[in-house]
Amino acid sequence: MQSQRPLRILFHHRIASRDGQAVHMEELVAALRRQGHSVSIVGPALGTGTDVRADGGWVEKLRNALPPAVTELMELAYNGVAAARLLAALLRERPDAVYERYNLFTPAGVWLARALGYKVLLEVNAPLAAERAAHGGLCWKRLAAWTERATWRAASRVLPVTQALAAHVHAAGVPADRVTVIPNGADLARLDRLDRAAAKSVLGLEGKVVLGFTGFLRPWHGLEGTLEVLAGLAGTHPVHLLVLGEGPARADLEAKAAELGISDRVTFAGLVGRADVPRYLAAMDVALQPDCTDYASPLKLFEYMALGLAILAPDKPNLREILADGESALLVPPGDIDAQRAALLALCADRSLRERLGAGAKLTLLLRDLTWDGNAKRVADLATGGQDRPLPLPRNAVVPS
Repeated sequence: MQSQRPLRILFHHRIASRDGQAVHMEELVAALRRQGHSVSIVGPALGTGTDVRADGGWVEKLRNALPPAVTELMELAYNGVAAARLLAALLRERPDAVYERYNLFTPAGVWLARALGYKVLLEVNAPLAAERAAHGGLCWKRLAAWTERATWRAASRVLPVTQALAAHVHAAGVPADRVTVIPNGADLARLDRLDRAAAKSVLGLEGKVVLGFTGFLRPWHGLEGTLEVLAGLAGTHPVHLLVLGEGPARADLEAKAAELGISDRVTFAGLVGRADVPRYLAAMDVALQPDCTDYASPLKLFEYMALGLAILAPDKPNLREILADGESALLVPPGDIDAQRAALLALCADRSLRERLGAGAKLTLLLRDLTWDGNAKRVADLATGGQDRPLPLPRNAVVPS
Protein backbone atom coordinates (compact mmCIF):
# COMPACT_ATOMS: atom_id res chain seq x y z
CA MET A 1 0.00 0.00 0.00
CA GLN A 2 2.90 2.39 0.69
CA SER A 3 4.30 4.35 -2.25
CA GLN A 4 7.55 3.04 -3.71
CA ARG A 5 9.54 6.27 -3.51
CA PRO A 6 9.77 9.35 -1.30
CA LEU A 7 7.27 11.99 -2.35
CA ARG A 8 7.26 15.75 -2.35
CA ILE A 9 3.92 16.80 -0.88
CA LEU A 10 2.68 20.36 -0.51
CA PHE A 11 0.24 20.75 2.40
CA HIS A 12 -2.11 23.72 1.94
CA HIS A 13 -4.34 24.94 4.77
CA ARG A 14 -6.14 27.92 6.29
CA ILE A 15 -5.92 26.95 9.96
CA ALA A 16 -5.69 29.91 12.35
CA SER A 17 -6.16 28.29 15.77
CA ARG A 18 -4.32 25.68 17.79
CA ASP A 19 -7.06 23.11 18.25
CA GLY A 20 -8.00 19.77 16.72
CA GLN A 21 -7.36 21.14 13.25
CA ALA A 22 -3.73 21.89 14.07
CA VAL A 23 -3.31 18.55 15.84
CA HIS A 24 -4.56 16.68 12.76
CA MET A 25 -2.15 18.58 10.53
CA GLU A 26 0.82 18.15 12.86
CA GLU A 27 0.27 14.44 13.31
CA LEU A 28 -0.23 13.66 9.62
CA VAL A 29 2.72 15.79 8.54
CA ALA A 30 4.97 14.17 11.16
CA ALA A 31 3.90 10.68 10.03
CA LEU A 32 4.57 11.48 6.36
CA ARG A 33 8.01 12.77 7.25
CA ARG A 34 8.78 9.68 9.36
CA GLN A 35 8.13 7.64 6.23
CA GLY A 36 10.68 9.63 4.27
CA HIS A 37 8.41 12.02 2.40
CA SER A 38 9.19 15.72 2.04
CA VAL A 39 6.31 17.93 3.17
CA SER A 40 6.15 21.69 2.62
CA ILE A 41 3.36 23.66 4.25
CA VAL A 42 1.58 26.70 2.86
CA GLY A 43 -0.81 28.56 5.14
CA PRO A 44 -1.01 31.12 7.94
CA ALA A 45 1.28 31.26 10.96
CA LEU A 46 3.91 28.73 9.99
CA GLY A 47 6.63 27.94 12.49
CA THR A 48 9.37 25.35 12.86
CA GLY A 49 9.38 21.64 13.63
CA THR A 50 5.99 20.58 12.35
CA ASP A 51 5.70 24.04 10.79
CA VAL A 52 2.70 25.01 12.85
CA ARG A 53 2.61 28.06 15.08
CA ALA A 54 -1.02 28.96 14.83
CA ASP A 55 -2.12 31.83 17.06
CA GLY A 56 -5.53 32.93 15.90
CA GLY A 57 -6.21 35.39 18.75
CA TRP A 58 -6.11 38.53 16.64
CA VAL A 59 -8.16 36.81 13.95
CA GLU A 60 -10.92 36.01 16.44
CA LYS A 61 -10.86 39.55 17.80
CA LEU A 62 -11.27 40.94 14.30
CA ARG A 63 -14.09 38.50 13.49
CA ASN A 64 -15.93 39.45 16.67
CA ALA A 65 -15.58 43.16 15.96
CA LEU A 66 -17.03 43.07 12.44
CA PRO A 67 -20.47 42.09 11.13
CA PRO A 68 -20.61 38.44 10.01
CA ALA A 69 -21.46 39.43 6.45
CA VAL A 70 -18.20 41.39 6.27
CA THR A 71 -16.03 38.68 7.80
CA GLU A 72 -17.41 36.10 5.38
CA LEU A 73 -16.50 38.34 2.45
CA MET A 74 -13.04 38.73 4.00
CA GLU A 75 -12.76 34.94 4.05
CA LEU A 76 -13.59 34.94 0.36
CA ALA A 77 -11.04 37.69 -0.29
CA TYR A 78 -8.39 35.56 1.42
CA ASN A 79 -8.41 33.44 -1.73
CA GLY A 80 -6.16 36.05 -3.32
CA VAL A 81 -3.58 35.64 -0.57
CA ALA A 82 -3.91 31.86 -0.63
CA ALA A 83 -3.51 31.67 -4.39
CA ALA A 84 -0.40 33.87 -4.40
CA ARG A 85 1.24 31.84 -1.62
CA LEU A 86 0.34 28.54 -3.23
CA LEU A 87 1.51 29.57 -6.70
CA ALA A 88 4.90 30.61 -5.34
CA ALA A 89 5.22 27.33 -3.45
CA LEU A 90 4.20 25.24 -6.47
CA LEU A 91 6.76 26.96 -8.68
CA ARG A 92 9.43 26.54 -6.02
CA GLU A 93 8.69 23.00 -4.82
CA ARG A 94 7.28 21.24 -7.89
CA PRO A 95 5.53 18.70 -5.63
CA ASP A 96 4.23 15.28 -6.62
CA ALA A 97 0.85 16.14 -5.11
CA VAL A 98 -1.01 18.81 -3.16
CA TYR A 99 -2.79 17.89 0.07
CA GLU A 100 -5.31 20.44 1.30
CA ARG A 101 -7.44 20.67 4.41
CA TYR A 102 -10.80 21.97 3.25
CA ASN A 103 -12.11 25.23 4.65
CA LEU A 104 -15.21 27.18 3.73
CA PHE A 105 -14.99 30.03 1.19
CA THR A 106 -11.51 28.86 0.07
CA PRO A 107 -11.70 27.18 -3.35
CA ALA A 108 -8.61 28.93 -4.78
CA GLY A 109 -6.10 26.31 -3.66
CA VAL A 110 -7.86 23.40 -5.35
CA TRP A 111 -8.68 25.40 -8.48
CA LEU A 112 -5.14 26.71 -8.92
CA ALA A 113 -3.38 23.40 -8.29
CA ARG A 114 -5.73 21.53 -10.62
CA ALA A 115 -5.36 24.18 -13.33
CA LEU A 116 -1.60 23.67 -13.19
CA GLY A 117 -1.99 19.92 -13.53
CA TYR A 118 -1.36 18.83 -9.96
CA LYS A 119 -3.17 16.02 -8.19
CA VAL A 120 -5.09 17.43 -5.20
CA LEU A 121 -6.12 15.32 -2.20
CA LEU A 122 -8.75 17.26 -0.26
CA GLU A 123 -9.24 16.36 3.41
CA VAL A 124 -12.80 17.12 4.57
CA ASN A 125 -13.68 17.08 8.27
CA ALA A 126 -17.16 18.60 8.17
CA PRO A 127 -19.85 19.94 5.80
CA LEU A 128 -18.91 23.44 6.91
CA ALA A 129 -21.62 25.32 5.03
CA ALA A 130 -24.34 23.38 6.83
CA GLU A 131 -22.44 23.31 10.14
CA ARG A 132 -21.85 27.05 10.29
CA ALA A 133 -25.40 27.79 9.21
CA ALA A 134 -26.68 25.60 12.05
CA HIS A 135 -24.28 26.56 14.84
CA GLY A 136 -22.17 29.60 14.03
CA GLY A 137 -24.46 31.66 11.86
CA LEU A 138 -23.91 32.18 8.16
CA CYS A 139 -25.01 35.19 6.11
CA TRP A 140 -24.01 34.25 2.57
CA LYS A 141 -25.54 30.78 2.66
CA ARG A 142 -25.93 30.22 -1.05
CA LEU A 143 -22.44 31.47 -1.76
CA ALA A 144 -21.02 29.24 0.97
CA ALA A 145 -22.85 26.19 -0.34
CA TRP A 146 -21.70 26.91 -3.90
CA THR A 147 -18.03 27.31 -2.95
CA GLU A 148 -18.22 24.09 -0.92
CA ARG A 149 -19.65 22.07 -3.80
CA ALA A 150 -17.23 23.62 -6.28
CA THR A 151 -14.21 22.91 -4.07
CA TRP A 152 -15.17 19.30 -3.43
CA ARG A 153 -15.94 18.62 -7.09
CA ALA A 154 -12.68 20.13 -8.31
CA ALA A 155 -10.43 17.94 -6.15
CA SER A 156 -8.74 14.90 -7.65
CA ARG A 157 -9.83 12.90 -4.63
CA VAL A 158 -11.87 13.87 -1.57
CA LEU A 159 -10.91 12.37 1.79
CA PRO A 160 -13.81 12.64 4.27
CA VAL A 161 -13.15 11.33 7.77
CA THR A 162 -16.29 9.14 7.99
CA GLN A 163 -18.68 7.28 5.72
CA ALA A 164 -21.42 9.51 7.14
CA LEU A 165 -19.53 12.56 5.88
CA ALA A 166 -18.86 10.83 2.57
CA ALA A 167 -22.64 10.81 2.05
CA HIS A 168 -22.56 14.64 2.12
CA VAL A 169 -19.70 14.63 -0.39
CA HIS A 170 -21.58 12.28 -2.73
CA ALA A 171 -24.70 14.45 -2.43
CA ALA A 172 -22.62 17.43 -3.58
CA GLY A 173 -21.93 15.64 -6.86
CA VAL A 174 -18.56 13.99 -6.23
CA PRO A 175 -18.46 10.49 -7.81
CA ALA A 176 -17.86 7.55 -5.48
CA ASP A 177 -14.63 6.59 -7.27
CA ARG A 178 -13.11 9.93 -6.23
CA VAL A 179 -13.95 9.59 -2.53
CA THR A 180 -11.82 7.72 0.03
CA VAL A 181 -12.70 7.70 3.72
CA ILE A 182 -9.68 8.16 6.01
CA PRO A 183 -10.64 8.45 9.70
CA ASN A 184 -8.50 10.24 12.26
CA GLY A 185 -5.81 8.26 14.04
CA ALA A 186 -3.51 7.92 17.04
CA ASP A 187 0.23 8.05 17.60
CA LEU A 188 1.05 4.77 19.32
CA ALA A 189 4.58 5.88 20.17
CA ARG A 190 3.17 8.59 22.47
CA LEU A 191 0.49 6.47 24.08
CA ASP A 192 1.66 2.89 24.39
CA ARG A 193 2.73 1.33 27.70
CA LEU A 194 1.59 4.15 30.01
CA ASP A 195 1.10 3.12 33.64
CA ARG A 196 -2.48 3.75 34.82
CA ALA A 197 -1.76 3.30 38.53
CA ALA A 198 1.15 5.75 38.37
CA ALA A 199 -0.93 8.27 36.44
CA LYS A 200 -3.71 8.09 39.05
CA SER A 201 -1.22 8.52 41.85
CA VAL A 202 0.17 11.73 40.38
CA LEU A 203 -3.35 13.18 40.19
CA GLY A 204 -4.38 12.00 43.64
CA LEU A 205 -6.98 9.61 42.26
CA GLU A 206 -5.76 6.34 43.73
CA GLY A 207 -8.54 3.86 44.35
CA LYS A 208 -10.98 5.74 42.13
CA VAL A 209 -12.77 4.55 39.04
CA VAL A 210 -11.93 7.50 36.82
CA LEU A 211 -14.35 8.60 34.13
CA GLY A 212 -12.68 10.91 31.65
CA PHE A 213 -13.53 13.40 28.93
CA THR A 214 -11.20 15.52 26.87
CA GLY A 215 -12.00 18.10 24.24
CA PHE A 216 -13.47 21.53 23.62
CA LEU A 217 -16.40 21.92 26.01
CA ARG A 218 -19.46 22.64 23.92
CA PRO A 219 -23.11 22.47 25.03
CA TRP A 220 -23.93 19.63 22.63
CA HIS A 221 -21.26 17.32 24.09
CA GLY A 222 -23.84 16.28 26.68
CA LEU A 223 -21.69 16.33 29.82
CA GLU A 224 -24.59 17.73 31.82
CA GLY A 225 -26.19 14.30 31.61
CA THR A 226 -22.95 12.69 32.72
CA LEU A 227 -22.92 14.87 35.83
CA GLU A 228 -26.47 13.76 36.66
CA VAL A 229 -25.42 10.14 36.31
CA LEU A 230 -22.39 10.78 38.51
CA ALA A 231 -24.61 12.31 41.19
CA GLY A 232 -26.74 9.17 41.12
CA LEU A 233 -23.64 7.04 41.71
CA ALA A 234 -22.59 9.01 44.81
CA GLY A 235 -22.19 6.71 47.80
CA THR A 236 -22.26 3.50 45.73
CA HIS A 237 -18.96 3.61 43.87
CA PRO A 238 -15.68 5.57 44.33
CA VAL A 239 -16.08 7.32 40.99
CA HIS A 240 -14.39 10.53 39.84
CA LEU A 241 -14.88 12.55 36.65
CA LEU A 242 -11.77 14.06 35.03
CA VAL A 243 -12.47 16.72 32.40
CA LEU A 244 -9.72 18.10 30.16
CA GLY A 245 -10.31 21.19 28.07
CA GLU A 246 -11.95 24.58 28.01
CA GLY A 247 -14.90 25.99 26.19
CA PRO A 248 -18.16 27.92 26.50
CA ALA A 249 -19.85 25.13 28.48
CA ARG A 250 -17.32 24.95 31.33
CA ALA A 251 -18.92 27.54 33.63
CA ASP A 252 -22.33 25.90 33.30
CA LEU A 253 -20.83 22.47 33.98
CA GLU A 254 -19.08 23.69 37.12
CA ALA A 255 -22.31 25.29 38.31
CA LYS A 256 -24.20 22.08 37.58
CA ALA A 257 -21.67 20.02 39.57
CA ALA A 258 -22.04 22.41 42.52
CA GLU A 259 -25.83 22.27 42.30
CA LEU A 260 -25.72 18.47 42.40
CA GLY A 261 -23.27 18.48 45.32
CA ILE A 262 -20.54 16.59 43.48
CA SER A 263 -17.88 19.27 42.96
CA ASP A 264 -15.44 17.16 45.00
CA ARG A 265 -15.99 14.26 42.59
CA VAL A 266 -15.15 16.27 39.48
CA THR A 267 -11.80 17.70 38.36
CA PHE A 268 -11.78 20.36 35.64
CA ALA A 269 -8.13 20.28 34.56
CA GLY A 270 -8.58 23.03 31.98
CA LEU A 271 -6.31 23.32 28.98
CA VAL A 272 -3.51 20.78 29.03
CA GLY A 273 -0.47 20.98 26.79
CA ARG A 274 -0.39 18.44 23.99
CA ALA A 275 2.71 16.77 25.45
CA ASP A 276 1.00 16.36 28.84
CA VAL A 277 -2.33 14.98 27.62
CA PRO A 278 -1.24 11.28 27.66
CA ARG A 279 -0.51 11.26 31.40
CA TYR A 280 -4.04 12.52 32.08
CA LEU A 281 -5.61 10.06 29.65
CA ALA A 282 -3.62 7.23 31.24
CA ALA A 283 -5.37 7.90 34.58
CA MET A 284 -8.79 7.17 33.08
CA ASP A 285 -10.61 3.85 33.37
CA VAL A 286 -13.62 4.84 31.27
CA ALA A 287 -13.43 7.32 28.41
CA LEU A 288 -16.61 9.25 27.70
CA GLN A 289 -17.70 10.41 24.29
CA PRO A 290 -21.05 11.86 25.44
CA ASP A 291 -22.08 13.18 22.04
CA CYS A 292 -20.69 14.31 18.72
CA THR A 293 -21.96 15.55 15.39
CA ASP A 294 -23.35 12.88 13.09
CA TYR A 295 -20.41 13.07 10.65
CA ALA A 296 -17.43 13.53 13.01
CA SER A 297 -14.40 11.31 13.53
CA PRO A 298 -13.49 12.42 17.08
CA LEU A 299 -9.73 12.80 17.46
CA LYS A 300 -9.66 11.68 21.08
CA LEU A 301 -11.58 8.51 20.33
CA PHE A 302 -8.48 7.01 18.71
CA GLU A 303 -6.28 8.00 21.62
CA TYR A 304 -8.75 6.34 23.99
CA MET A 305 -8.48 3.20 21.86
CA ALA A 306 -4.67 3.33 21.77
CA LEU A 307 -4.59 3.47 25.58
CA GLY A 308 -6.95 0.53 25.89
CA LEU A 309 -9.66 2.48 27.72
CA ALA A 310 -13.22 1.27 28.07
CA ILE A 311 -15.29 3.64 25.93
CA LEU A 312 -18.87 4.77 26.50
CA ALA A 313 -20.29 6.52 23.44
CA PRO A 314 -23.57 7.35 21.73
CA ASP A 315 -24.90 4.76 19.32
CA LYS A 316 -24.44 6.73 16.10
CA PRO A 317 -23.64 5.43 12.61
CA ASN A 318 -20.40 7.43 12.34
CA LEU A 319 -19.11 5.93 15.60
CA ARG A 320 -20.23 2.44 14.57
CA GLU A 321 -17.80 2.82 11.67
CA ILE A 322 -15.06 2.46 14.29
CA LEU A 323 -16.60 0.82 17.38
CA ALA A 324 -18.58 -2.37 17.88
CA ASP A 325 -21.08 -2.39 20.74
CA GLY A 326 -20.12 -4.85 23.46
CA GLU A 327 -16.78 -5.60 21.82
CA SER A 328 -14.78 -2.37 21.71
CA ALA A 329 -17.20 -0.01 23.49
CA LEU A 330 -20.59 0.31 25.08
CA LEU A 331 -22.88 2.27 22.78
CA VAL A 332 -26.08 3.80 24.16
CA PRO A 333 -28.92 5.71 22.50
CA PRO A 334 -28.00 9.40 22.22
CA GLY A 335 -29.52 11.49 25.00
CA ASP A 336 -30.87 8.48 26.91
CA ILE A 337 -29.87 9.25 30.50
CA ASP A 338 -31.28 5.97 31.83
CA ALA A 339 -29.26 3.93 29.33
CA GLN A 340 -26.15 5.96 30.08
CA ARG A 341 -26.67 5.46 33.81
CA ALA A 342 -27.07 1.70 33.38
CA ALA A 343 -23.94 1.52 31.21
CA LEU A 344 -21.90 3.58 33.67
CA LEU A 345 -23.09 1.45 36.58
CA ALA A 346 -22.00 -1.67 34.73
CA LEU A 347 -18.61 -0.17 33.88
CA CYS A 348 -17.98 1.14 37.38
CA ALA A 349 -18.93 -2.15 39.02
CA ASP A 350 -17.19 -4.58 36.65
CA ARG A 351 -13.45 -4.25 36.21
CA SER A 352 -13.34 -7.26 33.89
CA LEU A 353 -15.87 -5.56 31.58
CA ARG A 354 -13.71 -2.43 31.47
CA GLU A 355 -10.62 -4.47 30.69
CA ARG A 356 -12.36 -6.52 28.00
CA LEU A 357 -13.74 -3.46 26.22
CA GLY A 358 -10.41 -1.65 26.48
CA ALA A 359 -8.54 -4.61 25.02
CA GLY A 360 -11.12 -4.84 22.21
CA ALA A 361 -10.72 -1.15 21.42
CA LYS A 362 -6.94 -1.38 21.22
CA LEU A 363 -7.09 -4.55 19.11
CA THR A 364 -9.46 -2.80 16.69
CA LEU A 365 -7.06 0.11 16.33
CA LEU A 366 -4.11 -2.20 15.71
CA LEU A 367 -5.85 -4.55 13.27
CA ARG A 368 -7.27 -1.70 11.18
CA ASP A 369 -4.13 0.45 11.58
CA LEU A 370 -6.13 3.45 12.75
CA THR A 371 -2.93 5.39 13.34
CA TRP A 372 -1.34 8.49 11.86
CA ASP A 373 1.36 6.30 10.32
CA GLY A 374 -1.37 4.22 8.71
CA ASN A 375 -3.05 7.35 7.40
CA ALA A 376 0.23 8.65 6.00
CA LYS A 377 0.66 5.40 4.06
CA ARG A 378 -2.86 5.73 2.64
CA VAL A 379 -2.26 9.34 1.62
CA ALA A 380 1.07 8.54 -0.03
CA ASP A 381 -0.49 5.63 -1.88
CA LEU A 382 -3.32 7.81 -3.21
CA ALA A 383 -0.85 10.56 -4.14
CA THR A 384 0.93 8.14 -6.48
CA GLY A 385 -2.24 6.81 -8.05
CA GLY A 386 -2.36 3.66 -5.94
CA GLN A 387 -5.50 1.57 -5.68
CA ASP A 388 -8.16 2.78 -3.29
CA ARG A 389 -8.39 0.17 -0.54
CA PRO A 390 -11.22 1.08 1.82
CA LEU A 391 -10.77 0.31 5.50
CA PRO A 392 -12.93 -2.61 6.68
CA LEU A 393 -15.88 -1.59 8.81
CA PRO A 394 -17.04 -3.28 12.02
CA ARG A 395 -19.68 -5.93 11.33
CA ASN A 396 -22.43 -3.80 12.93
CA ALA A 397 -21.56 -0.59 11.11
CA VAL A 398 -24.34 1.35 9.44
CA VAL A 399 -23.23 2.81 6.12
CA PRO A 400 -25.29 5.77 4.79
CA SER A 401 -26.82 5.17 1.38
